[in-house]
Amino acid sequence: MTSSPADLMRRNLLEVFDEPDPARRAAAIAATYSEDVVWHEPDRILRGRKELERRAEELRAENPDWVFQPVGTASELDDIGHLGFQYGPAGRPAVTGMDIARTEDGVVIELYTIVTEIHQPS
Repeated sequence: MTSSPADLMRRNLLEVFDEPDPARRAAAIAATYSEDVVWHEPDRILRGRKELERRAEELRAENPDWVFQPVGTASELDDIGHLGFQYGPAGRPAVTGMDIARTEDGVVIELYTIVTEIHQPS
């Protein structure tokens, strides 16, 4: 069964970046992204599943108690998916943004992460 762009956006956020278990995260990466996926972060471009997996692990290690949560519902148009997110301690987002992805044949081929706001601690 082919995943829709909206399904891929939810999986990207919750089953990859919010997944603490490395084995489950690796399985989700294999099912969600093309082997040669390109991920554009605000400060870098990563190429391939292995680099994406390494970076997802880094994010988990940097702030192990932080969570990713969707903001709104995932949307899609043709082969493009979009989902807003917040990231930070549960109930206190430190970062808000959005992921936008181009998909092909039921997997993400290109992912763009846009940070829209960094919240200062009060």
